[in-house]
Amino acid sequence: MSRSFVQRIGLLALFLSSAVGFSPTQKTFGSGLKPHSSPLLTRIYAQSENAEKLSTKFGGYTVKQRLREEVESPFRKVRLVFFGSSAGSALTALYFSATNVLKAKMGGYPDSPSLEDSLTSCGINVAAAIICAFLAYRDYKAGEANLARIARGGALAKLNVMPAKEKLYQNKISTLGDYRRTSRVLICAGGEEYIEELCRSLNSDQMKGENVIAQRLAEVDVLVVPVLLLPESTASSKPVIGDCKVCWAGTLPTDRDRNFDSSRADDVIGFPRGDASWSDYLKDDFDTAQGQGFDVLKKGITVTVKKNGKILRRATGMPRWLEFVDTLEVADGSKFGMPGDSEKYGGP
Repeated sequence: MSRSFVQRIGLLALFLSSAVGFSPTQKTFGSGLKPHSSPLLTRIYAQSENAEKLSTKFGGYTVKQRLREEVESPFRKVRLVFFGSSAGSALTALYFSATNVLKAKMGGYPDSPSLEDSLTSCGINVAAAIICAFLAYRDYKAGEANLARIARGGALAKLNVMPAKEKLYQNKISTLGDYRRTSRVLICAGGEEYIEELCRSLNSDQMKGENVIAQRLAEVDVLVVPVLLLPESTASSKPVIGDCKVCWAGTLPTDRDRNFDSSRADDVIGFPRGDASWSDYLKDDFDTAQGQGFDVLKKGITVTVKKNGKILRRATGMPRWLEFVDTLEVADGSKFGMPGDSEKYGGP
């Protein structure tokens, strides 16, 4: 084998290795190319793509929220189109009726209706336009209110809480959405004195017998979320949230509080996490209570959330625990279509 032939072979091998080294790499799943090698990756990609589309906002609400509103009121858009087009038709007819009135006034148009008939047509068309426009506007406002309720429910489900029985180093944080279908949630928001009184009512024996409120709350699947509102809330555009866990742990008993232990009711307590989201959610309730003349920091406000995530009631003041527990199963029954109810609560 000649020396020149060997040199040519070496140059060819060097060229091929360089070509491979500089060839473009295949795009991966993370770079934006849809994966085709794995059905699981393809399914994950499709789910993330759908979630991104559903979270797209227009008109202040996401696609998912609008779809849910359409499911809850499937004929709203049909009614809007019907009443809106009817109002437009009535206005068009009003134009021709008004033209006939003008013709009857001017005279010289023998084929035009009489003045009386034209005025009657004008009255009918005006009434029809007003009624149809009112019905369309009312349905539109109802849809907007329903969208606002759905969006507020979504914001409620995203609020973070940390169960009190969890150690701080474990840092187990859940959302209120994680408690849907399994627990009811009672949000109690107020100033420092309100939170301390709430703590004492759950963790000390204030009556002759033993305090069993925490056990009763656990029996009806209630999670209590105390929210500390700082004094700056009254001067701010929205509530200012404080560290409720520190306030709760630092609560001191009064003369009438026997066997007080701030961790006694930890099984049914969850502390809020993420002050900004809690402040945004409580803003409307805080403003409403203040607008009605209530001292929110002193009296406090409560929001009761049903197992399905909907609001059962809003109130002010300290919860009346025994009355609350006794009426809860009637107001929000546990066996209203929840999977596994028969096994847990008995019956058919």
